[in-house]
Amino acid sequence: MSDVIERFLEYVRIDTQSDEHTDTHPSTAKQHVLAKLLTEQLKEMGIADVTYDTEHCYVYAKIPGNDREEQKLGFIAHMDTSPEVSGANVKARRIENYDGGDILLNEEQDIVMRVSELREVSAYRGKDLIVTDGTTLLGADDKAGIAEIMSMAAYLVKHPEVLHGEIRLAFTPDEEIGCGTDFFDLETFDADVAYTVDGGALGEIEYENFNAAGALVTVDGRNVHPGDAKGKMINAQRVAMEYHALLPAHEVPEETKGYEGFYHLCSMSGGVEKAYLSYLIRDHSGELFEKRKETMREAARQVNAHYGKELVTVECKDSYYNMKEKIEPHMELIGHAKEAMMSLGILPKVVPIRGGTDGARLSFMGLPCPNLGTGGYAFHGPYEHVTAEGMETAVNILTNLIKRFAEEKMPLLKDSAEIQ
Repeated sequence: MSDVIERFLEYVRIDTQSDEHTDTHPSTAKQHVLAKLLTEQLKEMGIADVTYDTEHCYVYAKIPGNDREEQKLGFIAHMDTSPEVSGANVKARRIENYDGGDILLNEEQDIVMRVSELREVSAYRGKDLIVTDGTTLLGADDKAGIAEIMSMAAYLVKHPEVLHGEIRLAFTPDEEIGCGTDFFDLETFDADVAYTVDGGALGEIEYENFNAAGALVTVDGRNVHPGDAKGKMINAQRVAMEYHALLPAHEVPEETKGYEGFYHLCSMSGGVEKAYLSYLIRDHSGELFEKRKETMREAARQVNAHYGKELVTVECKDSYYNMKEKIEPHMELIGHAKEAMMSLGILPKVVPIRGGTDGARLSFMGLPCPNLGTGGYAFHGPYEHVTAEGMETAVNILTNLIKRFAEEKMPLLKDSAEIQ
């Protein structure tokens, strides 16, 4: 057994929540706490070549190869946790030999993780489940990935008899707010290909992700005394609701799945004089992605035409794009991952990401970088959980993947459709 669980429980106690409302890099200074710890631990393992970007909060490490010259293979995970739910004072709890029923996370606040709402949980009967106390997220996204990469690295250092090529590691900040690769140094990382270890279910392999944009809708109104408002007042909040009503009602996260895109209203603020609507726009299809942005602009034109004034403006900013086109010329990456999983009896499942990873932007920067599952579930919320057995298996998958790259004349599964 590896030390992956001990590492994971240590990492989740460190609050690394990012913040999309700052202009600093990293967005929160507390991410440096984990970066410093990882730097120290990598050096303690005996890895000599470790670089800590103290300005931008990136950690890079190089494990020399002990076999013939091979591709330089990288593994990447992010240190920050989602801004959506607190990552402070995480109280992780290990439930040994889980019985498959509802889980009382917090007796004092009567917080229960119900199987009827999270059906996948019942499948972990007999396994050791790691959960929260229901007041914070767990941080498996992506501290599970960090712990798994670190445990894999420790194994390689302790077992020089395992033949492998050059291995590269990187830990990034601010992935959750779309800035994880803003200052990523490809030259320092020095890999030919890589994997992000930032997915969900064990056995998932992902190389298709959303095209993503953010949209800020600003609504101008006119505030007058409500007792004298007839024919004069323009309530920006009401106009904002009229605008939102023009968007497709069922194309939202809670009613879509698979390759289906959506508009996601993240936040609303303002008053009578001015109001703001913040959206995420997502679609796997590049064509439909562009149409969605145009739909938002057209809704603004309709509202403005109705009032005869330019009350609504829409600002769209692209975040990342579908990495599929960048991975398809390198389908051996998918084949290697499948073989590594199958050798452990894990059925690989190639699925589209309903989100994005650092790997999406890195792929467009010239580093092909599909994504692997960590064994974590229900990310970004207080019901986030992971199994100890799943994390141990994930470490073995990474180790087997490295061995696959080092094996001579290995048969590759070029077509991702061969195993689903």
